[in-house]
Amino acid sequence: MTEEQGGPIRLLLVDDHQVILDGLEAMLRSQRLRVRIVARATTAAEALAAAVEYLPDVVLLDVRLRAESGLDLGRDLLGRHPDMKVVFFTVYDDEQYLFQALRLGAAGFLLKQARGSELADQLERIMAGEIVIDPTFMGRVALTAARLQAGEFWPGAHLGLSQRESEVLELLVRGLSNRAIAGELVIGEETVKTHLGALYRKLGVSDRSQAVAAALRERLYR
Repeated sequence: MTEEQGGPIRLLLVDDHQVILDGLEAMLRSQRLRVRIVARATTAAEALAAAVEYLPDVVLLDVRLRAESGLDLGRDLLGRHPDMKVVFFTVYDDEQYLFQALRLGAAGFLLKQARGSELADQLERIMAGEIVIDPTFMGRVALTAARLQAGEFWPGAHLGLSQRESEVLELLVRGLSNRAIAGELVIGEETVKTHLGALYRKLGVSDRSQAVAAALRERLYR
């Protein structure tokens, strides 16, 4: 707890596994003077409702919530409550998730291996204005940044686009239809639709024209 805060950090926990929520609550019990859990949620709808009702300082959530996307939930939370801190707490040590989280405005990306005191320390740093990334990522992030600078990745990799999603986006910029894209890449039309949905989410857009505009604006094509 800091003097500026005037009390423990008010925390909303979001995870689709009750055992994880129970474990986090037990782990943070010894830190109750620093962190107070005000609500728990297992779905995006529950989390959005709890955010309105309890106005937590920090929302701690996973990147995956069964059939739902924690990344989409994080974006929704920040869109509705820009002063809240959204922190991802996950087992997925994939830097592409990290890049997507930072792009949507997350204040932290932590792995589910911290002890209670370490997590409380990290949350206090976040409340003080830092963006906190689990140390496990630091070497790989530096290497990825160097490779991006050297042009060793496909366009859009820094935004979390897979190589296939980047290829679909390039063909979208060229004006190809879903059927034509499927023929060009030798994949099914349903697979094209799946890739389009993923890249829309990662670019923060809702349709083809917005995706093309984003690609042209950020030069996401060769």
